[in-house]
This record gives sequence, C-alpha cells and structure tokens, in this order.
Amino acid sequence: MSAQAVRAFMSIGEVLALLQGDFPDVTVSKIRFLEGEGLIEPQRSPSGYRKFTHNDVERLRYILTAQRDHYLPLRVIKDHLDEQASRPRSLPADAPPVRLSREELIEAAGIDEDTLAEMEGYGLVSPVARRYDAEALEIARSVGALARFGLQARHLRAVKAVVEREAGLVEQAVAPLMRRRAPGAIAQADETAREISGHLQDLHNALLRGSVRGIVGR
Repeated sequence: MSAQAVRAFMSIGEVLALLQGDFPDVTVSKIRFLEGEGLIEPQRSPSGYRKFTHNDVERLRYILTAQRDHYLPLRVIKDHLDEQASRPRSLPADAPPVRLSREELIEAAGIDEDTLAEMEGYGLVSPVARRYDAEALEIARSVGALARFGLQARHLRAVKAVVEREAGLVEQAVAPLMRRRAPGAIAQADETAREISGHLQDLHNALLRGSVRGIVGR
C-alpha cells in the first residue's frame, strides 16, 4: 500500500492537529459534537474508529470559520452545507456567504422582532430579496449590544449619518480611478477604497477615544 493511500484517511487526533493552528479552541469533544449534530459524517473502521478524509477537514474548516467569523448558528451552517452539497462543486476555502432570513438574523444576532423593525425603520439594515448579509448581521449584533446600555436604533441615526459622509469621501477619492479604462483600474479602485476606509476608521476611533476621555475626565 502506498504512502498516499495510507494518508487518505486521518484519525481524529490528526485532524485536530491540522485544525488547531487556525482554530486554537477546537477540541476532540467539539469535533464529536459537530458529528453528533450531523454536520460531519466521518467513515468508521471495522473496529469503530473514525476515519476522516481531506474533504472532512475542509468541511470542518468551513464550519469553524462560519462560527468564528460570522457567528452563524449551527442550523444555518448546516443549511449552507446542504445547499453546497446539492451543487456539483467543492466547498470554498473561506466562510460561506451570509444570506439569512429574517428569523435567522434575529436568532444569530440575539435581538427581537421589534429591534429589527426599528433598525429597518431608521435605515440601519435592509434586506435584499428578503435576505440579510454579513454586514446586516454585524450591525444587528452591535445594536443588540448597545441596547443593553439604553441606546436604541433611533439613537444611532447620527452614526449612520457620519458613515454616509465618510463613504462620500471615499467615493470622491476613488472616482478618478473608476473613470479610467486601463486594465486593473477597478481592482486598484477597490484596494484604494479599502485603504482609505481603514485610515478613516482609525481616525474615527482615535477621535472617539479622545472625546470619551474628555467626558469621563481622564
């Protein structure tokens, strides 16, 4: 039997070693839990030991990334995986695109229907084809966290207004690049917009920290 054939299957310990570099918190118990929830289905040897393939490892990376980076519930992740399995292509290496229903967004963000309705009413989030993306999820989670301090969606309109003005600055800066017809101009505009956005965010955070220190007298 060739070495390549031998490495076709991995033990749960070997899988754990492959994953822990990117996911330090993953454990054998976590992998077994995901199996129990039906998200992975490793093969079994005649003696009952789990035998994982490279596809199983790829699937685990997909699940763990979706949990860590997008805070998706396992039920939503399983739906994404089932949808991917119905298509004749392999799983992507990164996290799945977030496309949540109204009920899924409420569950994933830990908010209630009234909070979501208020967010929509003030233009903080809006669905596309009745689905919410990763930004909507992040906004909803932030609004839910701020609500614990008595800040409601209606109080956050000023934040949205600031963001819209900052986006206008980005648009102004990249407009000349967008008008160019040279190859790679759009990619350059995208990279420039990301860089400017990062600097604006750093500036915003520094100014906010300074203002808050003034409020608390420090």
